[in-house]
Parts: sequence; C-alpha cells; structure tokens
Amino acid sequence: MEEKKLVFEDAPWEYSLCFNSECKKCDLCMHYLLGQLVPEDRLTGRAVYPSAWKDGDCRCFREKKIVKFAWGFNNLYTGLTRGQASDIRSSLRAYLGSGMSAYYRYHHGERKLTPQQQQEILEIVKRFSPKEDATFDHYELAWDF
Repeated sequence: MEEKKLVFEDAPWEYSLCFNSECKKCDLCMHYLLGQLVPEDRLTGRAVYPSAWKDGDCRCFREKKIVKFAWGFNNLYTGLTRGQASDIRSSLRAYLGSGMSAYYRYHHGERKLTPQQQQEILEIVKRFSPKEDATFDHYELAWDF
C-alpha cells in the first residue's frame, strides 16, 4: 500500500509544532514532521516547548501513523427494534457527551471516531442488541494527530 503523504493542511488547526532536531524520535513524531512543513507565510502558532524534552525523551511524542476513523450510526440501528435503537441512541449521546451536538457531529462526519471510540461504541451496541456485525456508515484512513 502506498503511504499517504503528510501535508500541513491536514493537521488540526493550532496543532502544536516541534522544531527539536536533537530529539532521537523526531523522524517518527507528528509534531516535528509537521514543524518541517510549516508554510513560509505562517509566522506564529502553538509549539512543543523545550521543557517537554527530559532525559532524552519527549513527553509530547506523537507517533506518525495512519488509523481507520469512522462516522455515521445508521448501520448500527439496522435490524433492531425501535426500543433497542432508542436505548442505543440515548447511550451514545451520553457516551459522546454534550447531548445532541456531539452525537450529530459524529453521525454526520464533522468529527471522526477514533479506533478506541469505535470499540467502545460497539460495546454499547452489544449491551442492547445481540447484533454481532455492527458497523459504522463510513470509514476513512487518515493521519492520527
């Protein structure tokens, strides 16, 4: 599989950047790699401070990797009774927090579910349904910032 190219514009707004080329893990760290891609017209922003680097290790290290994100909940409710779907929906709203707002954003892809969130949501579905093949509506491979 061809590796997805890391581009500065893919990073979340105000992602902390690092410029410590002395770090032994800099070539594997998202903060450092993005710091090398800063556009010339960008003059300020968030940074990983030198105090994060202690005894040769950085406490802010973020491994460069691609993960499978998900969004959309319609498939989770397929084949369930109205009561089961309602119980799951209520539990998802509580799990995601902020009532309908967060649920809506994850359902419509404005936010993406991390692999850990996906696993926890599938556990919630199992509590209310014997459904073994629950999947999300959409999946996307992307950089794990």
